[in-house]
Amino acid sequence: MVRRLLTCFGKDSTTTTSSSSAAATSVTVDTTEEEKRRGGAVLVELFTSQGCKTSPEAELLFSRLGRGDFGLDLPVVVLLAYHVDYWDFMGWKDPYGLSHWTVRQKAYVEAMNLDTMFTPQIVVQGKAQCVGTEEDAVLSLINSAPRFPALGFQATFQRPTSDSLQVSLKGALRSKVDGNGANVMVALYESGLVTNCPTGENKGRVLSNDFVVRKLEKLCAVKDISAKKTVSGTVNFTLWGSFNGSKCGVAVFVENTSHQVFGSQNFQLPDDI
Repeated sequence: MVRRLLTCFGKDSTTTTSSSSAAATSVTVDTTEEEKRRGGAVLVELFTSQGCKTSPEAELLFSRLGRGDFGLDLPVVVLLAYHVDYWDFMGWKDPYGLSHWTVRQKAYVEAMNLDTMFTPQIVVQGKAQCVGTEEDAVLSLINSAPRFPALGFQATFQRPTSDSLQVSLKGALRSKVDGNGANVMVALYESGLVTNCPTGENKGRVLSNDFVVRKLEKLCAVKDISAKKTVSGTVNFTLWGSFNGSKCGVAVFVENTSHQVFGSQNFQLPDDI
């Protein structure tokens, strides 16, 4: 990674739009009346780092989105925060940072013809982006994002072993997928994380992180199917030592090869998983 191509942004930036072994616990989720009224969810992704001085401000905004602080006029959102690893050389190694998330962000940079990778960055529906500290810009992107019918998946969660989680999904995408195809992705995320940061640009701060993506897997690839076609699949996640199901959730979303999103759905893990 070339350092001159990396930026830790605060305010005053621009918005860009892309051109292009416990017992099984079954949870059934369908479109709620609120979702029917407000439409399908909008996927909002945050690229962030504990090593970036301005990321905590974006993290706070992200958490507020999750709490619903901006009212019912805002579309339903599915939130995922990816901690990148390219700020680890600045004196603090982000415990949640992974090169996989840096690669995902780089794919967005290329798809949107951006000049640089930076944190904190918000990407909405895989099509538009802005600096993650810009509240007005973030809300504007969410409000203007393309909307798709809510995914109609049912989820079954199992713990085959103490250190694994199995997620089985079955349902309709509720949007037609053409010959170019798309991938159905499943993310396992964790909220309520608190980290004391003794070094780096956030030295002395206590950092709070929500919706942190810990695992991301492909459920299946789809091509040339109708909106009513039922799809299904299973993913297996290897769990971390401090896993606590009450702090975790699963997000499902459909994306094409350019990572543009055509529907998403959120599940909270059962209390007894």
